[in-house]
Amino acid sequence: MKNRCASLVACALALTLACSTVAAPAMAFADVRKADVVYGQTVDARGLAVAQCPNIDAEYAYLMGADGTVYFERNGTNPTQIASITKIMTAIVALDAVAQGKLTLDTTVTVSAAAVEVGESSAGLAAGDTMSLEVALKALLVPSGNDASVAIAETAGALLAGMANLNGTEVVLAGGAKISASDAAAAQDAFVAAMNAKAAELGCVDTVFENPHGLDHEQFAGDQHSCAADVAKMAQYAMKNEMFRSIVAGGDTGIVVMRDGARTTIDLVSTDELIGVYEYAIGIKTGTTLLAGPSFAGAAYNGEKELYAIVINSTSEAQRFNDAQTLFEWTYAHERDYVLANSSQTASMTVNGTATEVPVVAEVPHSEWIDETVKATLADPEASIRIFDLNGNVSQSLEFDEVKGNVRAGDKVGTITFKQRNAVVATQDLVACEDVTAPDFLQGIGIWWDRLFRGLSGQPQVASSVTLNETPLINDKTAAAA
Repeated sequence: MKNRCASLVACALALTLACSTVAAPAMAFADVRKADVVYGQTVDARGLAVAQCPNIDAEYAYLMGADGTVYFERNGTNPTQIASITKIMTAIVALDAVAQGKLTLDTTVTVSAAAVEVGESSAGLAAGDTMSLEVALKALLVPSGNDASVAIAETAGALLAGMANLNGTEVVLAGGAKISASDAAAAQDAFVAAMNAKAAELGCVDTVFENPHGLDHEQFAGDQHSCAADVAKMAQYAMKNEMFRSIVAGGDTGIVVMRDGARTTIDLVSTDELIGVYEYAIGIKTGTTLLAGPSFAGAAYNGEKELYAIVINSTSEAQRFNDAQTLFEWTYAHERDYVLANSSQTASMTVNGTATEVPVVAEVPHSEWIDETVKATLADPEASIRIFDLNGNVSQSLEFDEVKGNVRAGDKVGTITFKQRNAVVATQDLVACEDVTAPDFLQGIGIWWDRLFRGLSGQPQVASSVTLNETPLINDKTAAAA
């Protein structure tokens, strides 16, 4: 009986543990790969610890600054589907046409039955709806409207192919073929051709568009694809347009369309879940299909630096936003100010009657003296630069001018160059921080004789230069913790 009771208790305990295991949330394990690239070098090559790298789930990722600096990439140039992120290029082509005077933001966009029938993500448009291009762009980007993408492509495509105006009846394509302005499919093809042309212009390495919305299955299956690096270039370009920026950063909004002769309001719900949640979020575009997986091209601005995070094929729709935010925060955390002048020796420098205590970074030989040097500081003694600390330590090299004659505080006496990983990050003039007079006539004669005897005995004939400035090691707190 005792054994039977013990067995029952054991079974009950096992069942309880099994149930608790099912109910417990899955643990998140760090997905940091040796092949991930940090600032141009793999994690493995840099010898970075896991704690120093971003923990993201996306299969493809790219983190780039507005200036083109690439901070992180994972399979960045590997081709993949990008789903509705495609709509960034749809907006680019339409807004470029506005900039070129081929369209205006007031150009009327008409929704066809074909546009409504595309399916999937929708802005809630109906066949026959009309609106301005500006309103259509909101319907495209805020709720990721496939209906809006086709409507824009159909309306603008024929024009971009060479139509004189929207009321024309014939369009000549680049190859010489003629289409009717009412041929919506051909007009859409012309628009997609413009999308591919723009991708090439932006320097995209592996991008092919076959439709303006990004669907990639059933009737839309084909060769449409891009890569995270190319998407970053598209985001960088698109965010230079103020209309695009204002739409993608605006979150939920409402639009008014003309439907059956009456003004109809449509509420648009943004698919960008970082807007209003992450303080630095400023847009851009989501995307999800079975082939692409949950994806997101996001932008952030912390008041100093604008960044673009591309994450494709993450593990869930929520995780894509976590991945993007992780990349943003990781990059911001590893940027730091680095002071250029680091010397324990100081001097009082007087220029135009104003005295300032400055760091002495070097002593530069005065060529007309045997043992005289000129104390030097940086042209901007308080200068600092913004560096990415995971890129390694900073080094310096100094070049000294031939200093002769009377020297006054503030005169240039050389150049100092700072490098990080062999890339120049700053250059400063070295300037005298004291006055040094040249030898007078009698002193010059004495120096001449002294140099004559020094030359015979092999002794130095001018003072040696001295570098006093130091380049402190970059101590990363995360690395120390690891």
